[in-house]
Amino acid sequence: MRRRRAWATNDDGSAALEFITVGVILLVPLVYLVIVLGVIQEQTLGAEAAARHTARVIALASDADTAAIRGEAVLEGITEEYGLDPDDVQVSVACVPAGADCPSSGATVTVTIGARVSLPFVPAVFGLDRALSIPVEASAVQKVSRLWGAQ
Repeated sequence: MRRRRAWATNDDGSAALEFITVGVILLVPLVYLVIVLGVIQEQTLGAEAAARHTARVIALASDADTAAIRGEAVLEGITEEYGLDPDDVQVSVACVPAGADCPSSGATVTVTIGARVSLPFVPAVFGLDRALSIPVEASAVQKVSRLWGAQ
């Protein structure tokens, strides 16, 4: 007959240890997921705000030079406010009808903003920060007045 040791059959306190271990294993990824989703949401809202406000400023400007200057100023302010990386922001401005100058009276201005969201706590070693970044894009459409440029 084998003798059992008292400590081998006594499992007092092991439930707390198991709870802490499993809790940490599940809690750390969950907290990281919440942080990542918050960063992605912030950058998405920034891209959307940049597209909307830039399209509005271009459509309400009195001439093409003023539209370009005000559009750049608005874009710069919003990228700073929302923490977008100015080097990663791509801006595309298009007008319909395509044959007309952009912007022109009666045209529809479409502004598309694209950016990349770098995941938090990802090191910049071996380009991991670029490889693990998430692209976001937003578009806004604004109708230019038929009386544009006549002011």
